[in-house]
Amino acid sequence: MARWWRSATNNLRTVVVWSQPPPPSSSAGYHTIQAIPREISGSRVSSKDRAQGRIPAVVLSQHLIQKGTPNTSQSMSRKHLVTTERKQIQAILKSVQLPFFCSTTFPLQIRAGSGSSHLLECGTVLPIKIHRDEESGKILNLVFVWAEEGSELKVDVPVVFKGEDVCPGLKKGGHLNWIRTSLKYLCPAEHIPPKIEVDVSNLDIGDRVFMRDVEVHPSLKLLSKNENMPICNIVATKLENPEPASL
Repeated sequence: MARWWRSATNNLRTVVVWSQPPPPSSSAGYHTIQAIPREISGSRVSSKDRAQGRIPAVVLSQHLIQKGTPNTSQSMSRKHLVTTERKQIQAILKSVQLPFFCSTTFPLQIRAGSGSSHLLECGTVLPIKIHRDEESGKILNLVFVWAEEGSELKVDVPVVFKGEDVCPGLKKGGHLNWIRTSLKYLCPAEHIPPKIEVDVSNLDIGDRVFMRDVEVHPSLKLLSKNENMPICNIVATKLENPEPASL
């Protein structure tokens, strides 16, 4: 078995909701992913690659993953079957961690062979799927999409919360209810945010944060039909053993 990873409120006080501004290159500071081509696919070939410490992967043009978009010769030519080094991918995952891996772009180099200086293709990619073994957690396959400057990609951007240690509602015994763990945006490749940070430091019990409250780069487009959907709220915690009412 395997699986794919991939303000109208009640007494709302000042709420600061913001997304971490992406650096000039989201992949800055991370290793360039090194890959080599594989001419054929299949379970036997993939098993052999994994036994040699490599992870089978595919690099696609965004046109090949968008429904209704005609496939062109250029998009087909940019589809590559490759393998990557397991050790390098594991090192990157330790630095980036899931789920931020699939909202972070990386430079990719496809070379003629392991240790070869002959560069076949290079560019920026966005991981969109990680196929793991459900029992062992071992990475089985990876899927990347080219994320060149000027292109736009649909990205599920993870939501993280800050300010919980000083949140008035939580100090009163309330509970932070996570309603959405990610938000989907249509992002220019050069402005993909690794995460959206929501500041809950001013929320009291009953307060909510909505999708429309999130401030992101103006080039990002929220892919939601209802911007009035809440992202989180502070709910009161029921007493487990309430005191009996006095007669």
